[in-house]
Amino acid sequence: MKKVAVVGCGNTKFTKDELPIESLLLESTKNVFDTTRNLSQDIVDGVIVSTNDNSKYLGAILSELSGIKPKISHTVEHLCSSGTSAVISGFSYIASGLADVILIAGADKIGNPGQVLEWDKSRGEFNHPIYWASMFTKAHKRKFNTTEEELAIVSAKNHKQAIDNPNAYSHKPYTISEIMNSKNVTDDLRILDCSYPCSGSSSIILASEDLAKKFTDQPIWISGIGQKTNSASFMKNQLTTFSSSVIAANDAYNMAKTTSKEIDVAEIHDAFSVCELMAVEDLNLAERNTGATYTRNLFNTEDRKINPRGGLIGAGHPLGATGISQVVEITQQLQNNAEKRQISDAKKGLVHNMSAAATSSSVLILES
Repeated sequence: MKKVAVVGCGNTKFTKDELPIESLLLESTKNVFDTTRNLSQDIVDGVIVSTNDNSKYLGAILSELSGIKPKISHTVEHLCSSGTSAVISGFSYIASGLADVILIAGADKIGNPGQVLEWDKSRGEFNHPIYWASMFTKAHKRKFNTTEEELAIVSAKNHKQAIDNPNAYSHKPYTISEIMNSKNVTDDLRILDCSYPCSGSSSIILASEDLAKKFTDQPIWISGIGQKTNSASFMKNQLTTFSSSVIAANDAYNMAKTTSKEIDVAEIHDAFSVCELMAVEDLNLAERNTGATYTRNLFNTEDRKINPRGGLIGAGHPLGATGISQVVEITQQLQNNAEKRQISDAKKGLVHNMSAAATSSSVLILES
């Protein structure tokens, strides 16, 4: 199996502007071409688009708009983890020898109607993600005595870290008190506990080990991959652990021949505040029943190890772009190119991306 590296990255700003999906994809693609040396359209074997938009044939459309005539082009949709699913698809093409260079581009726009899982009737009339997040939050409070302040710290930390992310949706810091007193959207969930649906796009170039150094002196290798889908129906989920994330993380660590103790920086799927408290434990970055204490210590010491770009809560959550944007951040961290967000001496990073109340999860390990 060939080794696969991230060799180029491109982002747009994440905004509330309702822009055409094609324009978003083209902007981040242009960015990656402008910033990656020796990259030309004729060397790209595949174009994979990640989105929940209802538009059709976007892989081929982006190829034409970009001047690429690839062997491979298609679109990946997997709700919030569409981005990492597209990355894993591109990885597989290269690792198997079917391609050497793949463009992965993800985008979504605010108000996209393709973001609600209508199939799952177990959710009843409560098909918006805030309702499952509210159930997770209530269950976490009951089992672990989690306080409103502990939840607010996640949001305060990630909004603060987003200030140094030039592409973030939010650049406003919030105090813990402001978050705790923000508008309730359910009995257990406040508006500032939630990530922002928005418009945005992120792109990466993947290359085989034979060509990686052609594009960069610092290829970032994808050394571990884990994926797990438990179901599509929310009611089959546990409420105080993301079991799909536990399995995906263990598989990723095993493939990379590493452990959680060697992870220097992580991008975690904090769609809601409670998700980060649960995920740091499920990914074994914090011990069981210590997620809130772990996050409080990060906040108090201004340690950016978790979600340095601001997470989904601070940076925004354009579904199809999110997982790819997480990969961009870890790549920049491992290349020592994250500017004010930089984690000192980062060598290994983790990406955690999940869908539909963690019924499905993806975990990637990257290293320099």
